[in-house]
Amino acid sequence: MASYVFAQRPATAEYDRSLAWAAFLLVAMGLVMVYSASIATAESSRFTGNNSAYFLIRQGIFLAMALFAATLTFMVPVRLWQKGAPWCFLACGVLLVLVLIPGLGREVNGARRWLNLIVFNLQPSELMKLAAVLYAADYTVRKHAVMKSFKKGLLPMLGVMLGVSWLLLREPDFGALVVVAVTTFGILFLGGMNGRHFVALVGMLTVGFAALVLSSPYRMQRIFGFMDPWSDAYGKGYQLSHALIAFGRGEWFGVGLGASVEKLHYLPEAHTDFLLAVIAEELGFVGVAAVMGLFVWLVFRAFAIGRQAALQERHFAALCSQGIGIWIGFQTLINMGVNVGLLPTKGLTLPLMSFGGSGLVVNCVALAILLRIDWESRQLAKGLPA
Repeated sequence: MASYVFAQRPATAEYDRSLAWAAFLLVAMGLVMVYSASIATAESSRFTGNNSAYFLIRQGIFLAMALFAATLTFMVPVRLWQKGAPWCFLACGVLLVLVLIPGLGREVNGARRWLNLIVFNLQPSELMKLAAVLYAADYTVRKHAVMKSFKKGLLPMLGVMLGVSWLLLREPDFGALVVVAVTTFGILFLGGMNGRHFVALVGMLTVGFAALVLSSPYRMQRIFGFMDPWSDAYGKGYQLSHALIAFGRGEWFGVGLGASVEKLHYLPEAHTDFLLAVIAEELGFVGVAAVMGLFVWLVFRAFAIGRQAALQERHFAALCSQGIGIWIGFQTLINMGVNVGLLPTKGLTLPLMSFGGSGLVVNCVALAILLRIDWESRQLAKGLPA
């Protein structure tokens, strides 16, 4: 009933203002919290020139780039994204290959995930998340007549995703692999995949992920550290134990903006993977609840926009909207789960908020596509050309 009400509401605005405001508040809050979480790290590092505002300045530049890219993206008709989806996916696949080539890919902490473009580092796995959404939506629309068939519908996409998975594991970027896989097959399921094939696929993926964990001592350590971080609080449980301490110190209303103790070289990756822990310490349960509420609304609107597009028989736009909702919602869920100790550490950032140029730009571009889909739906509802 709720989806019907949202789908049939009069198109009084040119775009979804509530979605835009939710995204704006998340980005603005993220900018403030990145600065707060990174001050101590920036001041004590020769790499940053001991400049306390180093990460704030870079995140501000990334945000300007993201808004510029989002503005250009909003002006591109959705039909062009559908036509270009295979080429975007292919280009991102090439980038995943290039990042593995010594001399081109930049290695940090044993992971080769970045391409050094002199001015900034590009992370191809972030681009692949969006490319996978576009390609899966286009594939599902093109193959709709045979989506119930394993051989003609599921198998080709499964082969392609196995190739992408192999490239992501070579970096390695297990977190990105999980997000891409869940998003892709979520779109296929919404697009009409055979239910039995979907259940079998979920079983295969579960077994595959378990095998990947068991075959890697590094991943095994992360699992054991997640299950009981206090058993080795100075070793494999170090990050999680300090994240939990941050949540405990924050209580209901936090210790105050800028007053976090855990960010003072106790909590690693405070401005990236564990930004939520700093939010919890400084702004308390209220701050975390506000962040969660904004993300819930963002995902809800993505599915509502997809529903509207589906009623207008714009199937690519519908699947693309819902895919963006799955992607952002699932990655947010993983990041929050890691921060509170419900999931093992995955190395996934909090969308729109954590420090990082590639992720911020791609997230904003994805939301611009979502706003464009909504704008076209409103134009069609008025009887105007999209």
